[in-house]
Amino acid sequence: MRETVDTAESPSERVTESAPPREAYAAPESTVRLRAVLAQMPDYKPGKAAVAPAGVTAYKLSSNENPYGPLPSVLAAVADGATTVNRYPDMAVAALTERLAEALDVPAECIATGTGSVAVLGQIVNAACDAGDEVVFAWRSFEAYPIVTQLAGAKPVMVGLDEQSRHRLDAMLAAITDRTRVVLVCTPNNPTGPCVHQAELEAFLDRVPSDVVVVVDEAYVEFVRDPEAVRGLEVWRERPNVVVLRTFSKAYGLAGLRVGYAVAHSPVAAALRKTATPFGVNSLAQVAAIASLDAIDELTERVESLVAERDRVVQALTDQGWTLPRSDANFVWFPLGADSTAFSQACQEAGLMVRQYGDDGVRVTIGEVEANSRLVEVAQRFGAR
Repeated sequence: MRETVDTAESPSERVTESAPPREAYAAPESTVRLRAVLAQMPDYKPGKAAVAPAGVTAYKLSSNENPYGPLPSVLAAVADGATTVNRYPDMAVAALTERLAEALDVPAECIATGTGSVAVLGQIVNAACDAGDEVVFAWRSFEAYPIVTQLAGAKPVMVGLDEQSRHRLDAMLAAITDRTRVVLVCTPNNPTGPCVHQAELEAFLDRVPSDVVVVVDEAYVEFVRDPEAVRGLEVWRERPNVVVLRTFSKAYGLAGLRVGYAVAHSPVAAALRKTATPFGVNSLAQVAAIASLDAIDELTERVESLVAERDRVVQALTDQGWTLPRSDANFVWFPLGADSTAFSQACQEAGLMVRQYGDDGVRVTIGEVEANSRLVEVAQRFGAR
């Protein structure tokens, strides 16, 4: 008897085979009017995915991500929460807001949430700025600052860092005009690493007009060990115009879920809630953030291990002769100037994807131990600068 073989294809396979080939898309001529500022704005560039030569393990050190996966308790909370994703999340983000209020010892009415601290930053600028107003910040700093500013119709006013890659607060003060509505202070500064100190920020705030919003961006606060560093919440309690900005993306390892928050005095916090995207913080992000706060002891252990790795890497580079800015974040900054491209290429050839900022320098995230050790080896071969 001849054996028969079933070669029937699934409906999806049949459709694929019978469908005509797609033609290249040709955009029709358009007269749609878009905002002129979009053509002038830089694109936000995410960290590149890890690639490596054959036989070499690749590591992504380009996005300041936490190398540890979510804690089991956080994963369990997300799994439980997934059963209700057919429903809209709580638009008020009430449970997370109350949990943050408890953890930070601040009134719940003073907390405003959003889809990552960059979205909350957008809420701040949109709440404070009309077209033509100004936002002052150090540069180089977080690359979303000029983008968010221009999207709000405001003008970015960039003030260069000093020779130690730190904020020049006196120069930032001098840049404030009658049109300034927001000042951004990134501490530790991304991508260079140093903190602003408490005493210098207090002196700066004494001279900033009281109607200007000053944002203390503490996205990396959990990694700070500088005893002189700004204590954002302490400053906020004494200053009606100060807003503290934080995120669950870095130390908490929830970058993929996008949740951040601001601590602001109630009139400002209410304005931030008005400018937020409705239902922006999704239900899984909320439960994961709450579970992370509940597991703070375990997360603190992970942060301590990353700080120890950062210190190990910095010491090894210093021993090689490198002169780097102090970092109180989860990355190190190589101020390489024209050598930035060559160093980035050397890292990539070794399986390390890092973040180059033109001819300013290269930022490298503290990642897995093996990745960090490989960075030290690449830096040794490249030669200290």
